Amino acid sequence: MTYLISVNRLKNRLENNQDNTVIVDVRFQLDDPDAGRKMYLENHLPGAVYMDLNKDLAGRAEKHGGKHPLPDLDMFAAKIGKIGIDHHTSVVIYDQENDMFAARLWWLLNYLGHEKVYVLDGGYERWVAEGNEVTDEILTLEAKDFRPVVRENQVADIEEVKEKLEDHSAVLIDSRMKDRYLGETEPLYVKAGHIPGARNFFWKDVLTGKGFWKKKEELRDHFASLSKDEEIIVSCGSGISACPNVLALKAAGYTNVKLYPGSFSDWISYEDNEVATGEV
Repeated sequence: MTYLISVNRLKNRLENNQDNTVIVDVRFQLDDPDAGRKMYLENHLPGAVYMDLNKDLAGRAEKHGGKHPLPDLDMFAAKIGKIGIDHHTSVVIYDQENDMFAARLWWLLNYLGHEKVYVLDGGYERWVAEGNEVTDEILTLEAKDFRPVVRENQVADIEEVKEKLEDHSAVLIDSRMKDRYLGETEPLYVKAGHIPGARNFFWKDVLTGKGFWKKKEELRDHFASLSKDEEIIVSCGSGISACPNVLALKAAGYTNVKLYPGSFSDWISYEDNEVATGEV
């Protein structure tokens, strides 16, 4: 999968002093927003910089738009440039393991037209497990000029979701755990269930039992019930865990794939929107 990089490949890249690579640490915990930055300050991959889900990869939550709306794109592009990234830079992103936050930054950079973006397969834990060096040294990278080339066809808002569900011109995926999709439990929001018509593809099912990303053939089997001729809109609770599914769909050869950033948390912010429970 061209969206991933292995620990060995990244190690070789660093050992051979291949220039123009920026490594970004995005470790985060939803129940402890300061935990990821603390872990980064304690130790991280050599040369890595840190980006925070709430402060960098999402905007301020309002009444509508979801719990983790997209950041202001101009501000985000400025931050990307400040940490040494332009369109000639290769970017390697890692999480604690293969978590959802690395895929969120991968999606954001892809959305802004950046091509050379890779998620470290296995994340920080795999890097350490294979005996590689970590450090607490924080480097200051030379700022660059990152100019976004926004790919508008990569995103869908609530009005587009409604329209395409009504005329059956797209398939909507819900990436959350099955019990949350069914409405049997809901730890985060005031309503339980899913957007009517959404189909459930739990995001962690794109990973193997050993925590690696599944190979292209396995992902094709996983998504076999979805037609590559159909438009696919991917959602979750707030546009974070949907991103691994977007990456996996693209890796499996699906090209017409959009993210609904607001997702379920945006949908239920409108009182008139219905919520479904149980299977479709």
